[in-house]
Amino acid sequence: MLSQKLFDEISAKISETIAASPAKDIEKNVKAMMAATFARMDLVTREEFDVQQEVLARTREQLAGLEARLSALEAASAPAPGSPEEQANLGLS
Repeated sequence: MLSQKLFDEISAKISETIAASPAKDIEKNVKAMMAATFARMDLVTREEFDVQQEVLARTREQLAGLEARLSALEAASAPAPGSPEEQANLGLS
């Protein structure tokens, strides 16, 4: 436990030193500069990204369903093999 207490004391002293040093001002200035840069960039929030990801997933599901439905309709409307309609389409009549 002595080592944990010593570690905590050293950590507190380092934090106090950094808070009183110019490093704290530099950190604050860098954060402000980065925030301004990010504000100028056309970035989206995580929430907006997640919403768009859900929309895309639903759209993909709908597309897969429509593709399956189209395939079924095409198969149902295709002439049977050997039928006069198919032979006419192939120029065999």
